[in-house]
Amino acid sequence: MDLTRTRPKTDEQRGTHRECVTVVITCYNHGRWLPDAIGSVMMQDHQPIETIVVDDGSTDDTAEVCRRFPGIRYVHQENAGLSAARNRGLREASGSLITFLDADDLLMPHAIKTGARLLAENPDWAFVFGGHRGVDADRRSLWETIPGPTNTSYVELLRDNLVVMHATVLYRRQRLEAIGGFDASLRASEDYDVYLRLARSGAFGCHGELVAEYRRHGSNMSEDAARMLRSTMEVLGRQVPRNAVEAAALGEGIAHFQRRYGLPLVKQAIRDLATARSAERALKNLALATKLAPKALLPALSDTVASVTRRAERWLPHRLRSGVRRRLGRGPLTPGFGQINWGDFRRTRPIEPHFGFQRGKPIDRHYIEGFLARHAADIAGRVLEIGDNDYTLNFGGSRVKHSDVLHISEGAPKATIVGDLANAAHIPNETFDCLVLTQTLHLIFDMPAAIRTIHRILRPGGVVLITVPGITQIDRDEWRDTWYWSLTATALRCLLAEGWSEVDVETHGNVLSALAFLHGIATAELAPEELAVQDDAYPVIVAARAVKAGSERL
Repeated sequence: MDLTRTRPKTDEQRGTHRECVTVVITCYNHGRWLPDAIGSVMMQDHQPIETIVVDDGSTDDTAEVCRRFPGIRYVHQENAGLSAARNRGLREASGSLITFLDADDLLMPHAIKTGARLLAENPDWAFVFGGHRGVDADRRSLWETIPGPTNTSYVELLRDNLVVMHATVLYRRQRLEAIGGFDASLRASEDYDVYLRLARSGAFGCHGELVAEYRRHGSNMSEDAARMLRSTMEVLGRQVPRNAVEAAALGEGIAHFQRRYGLPLVKQAIRDLATARSAERALKNLALATKLAPKALLPALSDTVASVTRRAERWLPHRLRSGVRRRLGRGPLTPGFGQINWGDFRRTRPIEPHFGFQRGKPIDRHYIEGFLARHAADIAGRVLEIGDNDYTLNFGGSRVKHSDVLHISEGAPKATIVGDLANAAHIPNETFDCLVLTQTLHLIFDMPAAIRTIHRILRPGGVVLITVPGITQIDRDEWRDTWYWSLTATALRCLLAEGWSEVDVETHGNVLSALAFLHGIATAELAPEELAVQDDAYPVIVAARAVKAGSERL
């Protein structure tokens, strides 16, 4: 490629340095999170930025927090809800571009600059959006949602809310004002309503960069399935298709959100009834689901009956249990021939073709992180990880004295060593106390050579933590041409047959989680008890902990 023809323009050439951006931070009793939100705006590498905090009738120390930050405009109003608070910020704003940040969330340092640059390059776009990372209350990473190549259109928005997190969006203020801002009558999904109204008459785009952090702390609005179901159905109910394509997409979107929010709503109602927690709330939720998401009732009831049947079988005498299984088939409630309800799985294209990243945390990541958490004590001393060192830092913490990153590509941002594990003579012998090798070995054609390198560069008593794909999609993008293998537990055990004092190989997954992973369904869309079932015949991942023979471990 001739790089002189693709050299990026400077900000001065684009004119983005003249674009003032207003960041509106809405806050209702989230004063404890507010300093992080404000700090994330102050760290932006784009100027000028106007920051407005709209206090929606908080009773905590929100006002006092704002006084500690010079240059922040503080606006107080009586409690009127999130949409009204955002509209107040919109009226107060003077920037030509505007973004909205909830007080418990954060922006990445490049967030504003990335969005402003793309809007400058596409003057007809009403807004742009990107990816986000889910974190817990202490900002520990939970998942990443990074939009891939997406057909950003009104039709695609009807099928699903492509944006996912509102803080990743940068709007043209005048375009947002022209449609009247946010609908204050909506208790939730007001952002989805805005995207649809803007997209119906104009274009928008996606830059695919990770630009925000969504903090999950137990009181997030999106965790309220009843509220989300009610508001999303109201938003989609306002859409009037202009042609058959839009009508079909709207139908798909309604079905999608009925399942997304209706299924957990019904399951929670059934649990509430079974445990006598709140019969009144349970009946209200069942009535709501019956009205707005009737197709979620049968799958939820079927899952519940199956779960109860599995528990009951554990208490049956062996002879009776065998009889039950003969009558029901191999598992409880096995449908007869021709009686399978395929539902969403009767399709030849995956629900999400990028492992589930666009919907939340991929299922294989759930199993990988669980494996690393159980063996976190091994991640200590001098540690080598492949690609980046996120897992080293997240699970090793203060036990890690030195963190190295091996990457195949020259110039990789976090790499301290460049090379191929199958041919890495330049890495000295017995250098590392631990190797973190997650979902990498299958990208190396000569896997035995890679294992020999791992053994050679580990110190005696050192540990390698390996995960490899079992039942999986194949990457469509960066790694598709070097995706050589999927492994069984037997194959991984054979690869680690020589030179190790301890080798423990395990599988993680079952038929449901494997099917869900193939379709790109996210971890949060399955129940914890569904993910926890282990069936060696359906491994989503295979994992191994191997200790090099010797005793010079920390």
